[in-house]
Amino acid sequence: MKHEIHHLLAWSLIASIVGALVPTASGWASMAQTPTESVRSTIEDVIRILTKEEFKQPERISERREEIERVVRQRVSYEDMAKQALGVQWLSLEGPERQEFVDLFVQLLRDSFAGKIDAYADEQVLYLSERRDDRVAEVRTKLLGRKTDSLLEFRLADRAGTWFVYDVVIDGASIVHNYHAQFASIIRNASYPGLVKKMRDKALLVKPFEAVVTQ
Repeated sequence: MKHEIHHLLAWSLIASIVGALVPTASGWASMAQTPTESVRSTIEDVIRILTKEEFKQPERISERREEIERVVRQRVSYEDMAKQALGVQWLSLEGPERQEFVDLFVQLLRDSFAGKIDAYADEQVLYLSERRDDRVAEVRTKLLGRKTDSLLEFRLADRAGTWFVYDVVIDGASIVHNYHAQFASIIRNASYPGLVKKMRDKALLVKPFEAVVTQ
């Protein structure tokens, strides 16, 4: 249970309180950041928001979440995450169906992780290494604090000069791979429309950090 809590807290740094759709390029696109710089600036922006005294007032919680959402949606590619989590089924979907799935996937992330971001205000992030291969990169970090001690590997893709996160591996567990395994199981047993119905009805309880054997 303690291990699972560490995982939830770590992923919350990137994925919690999301309410936006696929990110679009912003003013940051003109800034030639390395993958590590992109991850570092995102984390620093989120922590800066969390530590602002004015945002700690109960009546400003919604405003604080909106600010965090603004930061996250400009640095995370939810479309890439949703596409890889769904797998081959994505190829058979038309444009509107793909957009619907992305919307439902984002809502699933928000429902799963919302409310856990506050635990990060006092955490320390160590940047260990960066590995780049053409238009993809991996940034390895370590998250340390009173409640966490986790290795995080951020996987990023270069989209028109801006690095977007499309997966996070937490202590060896890939967010995307775990979602994919569980989505594939539901599709086998209940078909793709059955998966969508569960997501629409918010009847899908995904455990994104359970042990999953991938082929």
